[in-house]
Amino acid sequence: MDPATAAMGSLLPKLFELLHGEYKLQKSVKKDVEFLEREMRSIDAALRKMAMVPRDQLDDNSKIWANDVRELAYEMEDVVEHFMVDVQGFEPAANPDGFKGFMKKVANLFTKGKARHQIADAIKGIKDQVQQVADRRDRYKIDDVEATLAASTIVDPLDPRLMVQFKDHRELVGIEGPRDELIKRLADEDDCVSKQQLKILSIFGFGGLGKTTLARAVYDKIQAEFVCKAFVSVGQKPNLKNVLIGILLRIDKASCHNVTLLDEVLLIEKLRELLTNKRYLIIIDDIWDLSSWDIIKCAFTNSKCGSKVITTTRIFEVAKEAGDIYKQEPLSHGRSKELFCMRLSIGKSKRPYHESVKISEKILQKCGGIPLAIITIASLLASKPVTDWPGVYDSIGFGNEDNKEVDTTRKILLYSYYDLPYYPRLCLLHLGIYPEDYEIKKDTLIWKWVAEGYVHEEPGKGLFEVGERYFNMLIDRSMIQAVERPYYSIIYACRVHDLVLDMIHFLSEDESFVTASNSNRTSPRTNARRLAINNEVVEQDGSVANTSMQQVRLYSATMCHFTMLPLLSNFKALRVLALEECTFMGSERSVKLEDSPYHLNYLGRLIHLRYLGFSDRLVGFSLPGISMPLILKVPEEIGDLRFLQVLDLGRTGIKKLPQSVGRLTQLKCLRFGGSSMEVLDCTNLTSLEELQLHLVSPDFLKGLVKLKELRKFSLHFEEEHENMLFKDLMGHVANLQKLQVIMVNCRYSTQKEKNCRYQPRPKPWSDYAGSVALGHLRHLTVNGLLPGLPVWINSSCLPNLCHLHMELTAMKSQDMEILGRFSELITLTVLLYDYMVFPNAMEEGAFPKLRYLELKNSNQPRFVQGAMSSLECFRIIIGLEGTNGWDFHSLVNLPRLEKVDAEILGYTGRGIDGDELQAHESLKQAHASLKHAVEIHPNHPTLKLQIYHS
Repeated sequence: MDPATAAMGSLLPKLFELLHGEYKLQKSVKKDVEFLEREMRSIDAALRKMAMVPRDQLDDNSKIWANDVRELAYEMEDVVEHFMVDVQGFEPAANPDGFKGFMKKVANLFTKGKARHQIADAIKGIKDQVQQVADRRDRYKIDDVEATLAASTIVDPLDPRLMVQFKDHRELVGIEGPRDELIKRLADEDDCVSKQQLKILSIFGFGGLGKTTLARAVYDKIQAEFVCKAFVSVGQKPNLKNVLIGILLRIDKASCHNVTLLDEVLLIEKLRELLTNKRYLIIIDDIWDLSSWDIIKCAFTNSKCGSKVITTTRIFEVAKEAGDIYKQEPLSHGRSKELFCMRLSIGKSKRPYHESVKISEKILQKCGGIPLAIITIASLLASKPVTDWPGVYDSIGFGNEDNKEVDTTRKILLYSYYDLPYYPRLCLLHLGIYPEDYEIKKDTLIWKWVAEGYVHEEPGKGLFEVGERYFNMLIDRSMIQAVERPYYSIIYACRVHDLVLDMIHFLSEDESFVTASNSNRTSPRTNARRLAINNEVVEQDGSVANTSMQQVRLYSATMCHFTMLPLLSNFKALRVLALEECTFMGSERSVKLEDSPYHLNYLGRLIHLRYLGFSDRLVGFSLPGISMPLILKVPEEIGDLRFLQVLDLGRTGIKKLPQSVGRLTQLKCLRFGGSSMEVLDCTNLTSLEELQLHLVSPDFLKGLVKLKELRKFSLHFEEEHENMLFKDLMGHVANLQKLQVIMVNCRYSTQKEKNCRYQPRPKPWSDYAGSVALGHLRHLTVNGLLPGLPVWINSSCLPNLCHLHMELTAMKSQDMEILGRFSELITLTVLLYDYMVFPNAMEEGAFPKLRYLELKNSNQPRFVQGAMSSLECFRIIIGLEGTNGWDFHSLVNLPRLEKVDAEILGYTGRGIDGDELQAHESLKQAHASLKHAVEIHPNHPTLKLQIYHS
C-alpha cells in the first residue's frame, strides 16, 4: 500500500495550496476542490491503515482499490500542477507601460482564463472518479481491514525464531568461533570486582545472519555455570506481560501460581526478588524498540554475582543501549561453502560436485555469507536438477517458488520492512532503481528522495537533514549496508544486500512501484510510472527508447551506454530525470548543437520536474568514439521549471549555465562544474541547502548572504583570481549559521608535484581577520595557501569541527596547541611550504578524537604522551633533505596506531656527486628509522613506505 499512500502524500499539499493560494478559482470549482480535499484526506487515512498490513494478507478487492487510488492521485496531481504553472508561470513584461507590455498582459489574461476553464472541466471529471472510489471503499469495507487482520493474527505459529532456537547443533556451521569470542567478551574484565558486575551485551546484525542461533549456542555452552537462566523472544509487537511471565516460568516455575493476574509492575518486582543475590544468565532475543527494552531491563538486579544478559537485535539504537555490542559478521567463503554443501547433502548425493561447482560459486557469492540466504537457496536447489541451477541463479531471491525456506526468508525480511515508519519504507523501495552491488552515493540518493516526495517536512529542519535521518535509520535497521571512508567516521555511500534488493523488487513489482529493465529482466511495461534502466545500451530504436514515456514520473539510468539522450518531448509527467555513471557514445565530429544527439531541447516542457542530474563517467577523458562534451548547452527555458529542486550537472562538460537558473526559487541543490558562473544571480535561490560551483565572481559572492538555508558549500577559484576572493567569501558566509561543510579549492595553472618544496610557491591568500562563529560547521577544507593558521580556526568559533584540511606557509608550536583543543576533530591534514614546529609538550587529552593525521613537508614529528590517544593512521610526505637525523621513536606514544603511511622524495644516487651519495644514505636511514619505530610499537602497525626518485 505504500506506493498508493505516497501518491496521496504528494497530492494533498497541492490541493491545500490550490484552495488557499492566489489562484482565483470560480466558486463552483473551489467547492469541488474542497470536496476533493476532504474525500482524499479520508481515503488517505484508510490507505495508511492498510499500509500497516502486509500486502499478501489483503484481499484482492482491497489491492485493486488501492491501485486505483494511486493512479487517480497521480492524475489529480498532474492536473493541479499543470494549472499552477499555467496561472503563475508567466514572467512580467520588461516594460509594463509600453505597447508590448500591454499585449503581454492581455495574452496572459487569455491564457490564465483558458487554464481556469480547463481545470474546471478536469475537476468535474475527477470528482466523479473520486466519488466512485469512495463508494467502493464503503462497499469493500476497507476501513475494517486492519481490525479484522489484527483479530486473526495474534499468534504466529510459524515464527522463524522459534524454529531457529531448537535447531540441531550438528546443522550449524562456523558457530564455534563467534560463540567462543562472545563468551570471552562476557568474561573479560580488568579486575575481580569488575568481573562480578552485571554484564549486558547485545548481538547486532542483519536479519538472517544467525543472531538467535549464536545466542542459543552461547546459552547452551555456559548455562550450567548459572543458578537461574532463561531464553525468551520479544518480537516485533510484543506483549511485554507475556515476556516477563516467560522469564519467570523459566527461572522458577514453582513460584508462578496465578502469575497471569499480576500486571507488569508486579511481575518486575517478583523477578527482581527472585534474581537478587543469584547468578543468572538471561537471553532476550529479537528486541525491536527501546521502549520494550527499557521496561524489560528493570527486572535485572546487579547483586555483583557475575550475572550476564544477552540481547539480540537488528536495530542499532537498541544495541547501543546495552553498552557492549557484538556485531554479527557474515560467514567466510569457506564456511558458506560448507553450509551450502551440508544443506544440499552433496557428499551423499549421486550427482558429482564438479558438475555444479561453477554455478555454486556464483550462487554463494550472491548470498553474501548470510546463513539464512544460503540455507534458503540450497533448499530450493535440492529439489532441482543441476541443469536448472543457472535459471535459479538468474532469478535468485524469492520469486514465486513454493518452498517453505523461501517463505521463511521472505517473512524474516518483511518483518524489518513493515517495522519501518511509513516514509523510510518508501525510501527503501526507491533503492530498487539501482543495479546489484552498486555503490549508491548518500547525498545524491537523499536528494532523489526529496525530489520524489518521500521526505516529510519537519518544523525547524531542512529536507536533507530529515532525509539523512531516514538514511541512518535504514542503516541502523540493517536494511542497507554502510560504506565508510576509513578513519573519517563518514558514511558516504551505501550498498543493498542482494536478498534485500530482491525483497524490494518483489514488493515493487507487486505494487507497480518501480519497473526495472536490465539484462536479467524483461522489457519495461508500457504503463511504468518509474522506469529504471541499468547496464544497458540505450539506442534510438531499442525497446527502452520505444517505451511509452507519457506517464513516467521517474527515468533513471545507471551505468548505461547511450547513443542519444531520451527525447524530452515524450515525457508529460516526469519528476526525476537521472543519468548516473553513464557513457555517451558518438562521433567526435558531433560538436554543433544541431548535430549532437545529446541536447536538452524541450526541457522547458517538463513542468513537473524536480530533479535533473547527469553524471558522465568519462568526463575528463578523450577517447575515440566519445563525444566531448556530453551536452553543449543548457537552454534558457530551464528557468521555467518552477518546481525544480535539484540541478546536478557536476560531471557533464557543460561550460555555462543560463541566467534563468536564478529564477529557480525552489532549488535546494545546485552542482555545476562549468567555468562560467559570473552571470548567475543567486539572490533569489534562498531555498538552497547545497551549492557546488567553479569559478565565481565577487558579485556572485555578495549574494551568498541571503542563502540562509545553506548547509554545504563547495567552491573552486582560479589561481589568478583567488587572492581577495577567499577573504570576501569568508566575510559573506560568516553568518550562515546552518553551514556544515565549507570546501574551497584553488585550480593552479601548474601541476602540483608530490613535494611542494620543489614546486613554485603560489601567492598566499589574503586571510579573513574577522570572526567566523559557525557552531554547526563539521568539515572545513581550504586548498589554497594561507599565511598562517587563521585566528577564527579555534574551538570557540568552530566547536563541532570534525575534519580540517588546509595549506599553510608555516605552522608554529602554539598553532598545534590550538588545534589540539578541538574536542570533535577526527581528521587533520596540513600542507606546509616552510616549516612546522611541534610543541615539546601538549595538554593532557589534546586531540582526543583524532583518528587520521596527514602532514606534508613537515619537519621532525614529535608525539607526546597523552595527546592523540585515538590516532589510528599517520601519513607523512617529506622531501629527502628533511629526513636527515630523523627519529620516529615518538610513534610509541600513540596507543591506537594501526597504520603508518610515508612518502619520501629523493635522488637516484646514480652519479658520483657527493650530495647525491649523501642523499642516498639519508634515504636508507629514514627507511630504517621508520621500520624500527613500527617494529617496537606494541600494536605493530602496518608500514607503507613509498620512495620517489627524481
